[in-house]
Amino acid sequence: MRHPVREKTMRRTSAIAAAVTTSALVWFAAPGHAANGYPRTLVAEATAANGPNKITAVVTIKIDRLVEPTRRQRVLDGLKYNGYQGFMNALRPLPVIGSIASPNGNVKVRYAWETPVENKNRLVIVADKPLFFLPGESAPSRAGYELTVVELIFDASGAATGTMSGAARVKPAPDGIVLDDFAAVPVTLKVAAPLK
Repeated sequence: MRHPVREKTMRRTSAIAAAVTTSALVWFAAPGHAANGYPRTLVAEATAANGPNKITAVVTIKIDRLVEPTRRQRVLDGLKYNGYQGFMNALRPLPVIGSIASPNGNVKVRYAWETPVENKNRLVIVADKPLFFLPGESAPSRAGYELTVVELIFDASGAATGTMSGAARVKPAPDGIVLDDFAAVPVTLKVAAPLK
C-alpha cells in the first residue's frame, strides 16, 4: 500500500536534489571561473622610482572573474560617447570582482578583461579609486585622476610584466581601453610563472 505523505516527501527530496545538481553544473560551467583561469591571485614584484632611489614592494591582485561582456560594453560605450566621466559613471555601479593591494592600502576592482596579443595575453584591470604606491603620495592635487589601472602581458609560461598607474585616466582603444594619462608615479610589475 502506497503512503501518500511518504511519496510526496520523496518527490520533494528528488526535486531538491535535482535542483542542487543543476545549480552546481551551472556554477561550474559559468564563464570566468576556474575553468578558464579565474578566480586568480597574482603576486607581483612592484618597483617605482622615488628620485634617485627605487622602492620595491609586493602588490597582490585578486580577480574573482572577468567583467561580463554586456557590462564591459556599457563601460566602453560610456567612454566612447561621453568621455572619461561617462566611463566613470558606468564603472562605479558595477559589482566588485576583485582587489588590488599594496603596502599603502587596497582598492576594489570593477573591470578586468583579457585579450590575446601576438601569442600572449593582455589583462587590463581597473579600480574606481586611486591606489598610491609611494609613501607621501595622496589624492588632493590629482582631481580627475581617479582610477587605478593595471596592465599585464602574460607569456606562454604564465609569467607577466606590466605596469600599475595609481592615479590614472583611460581612453578608448581598438580592443577596449588603454592608459591615457597618470598623475602618480608609474609602477613596474613582474609576476613570476606559476610553479609546475
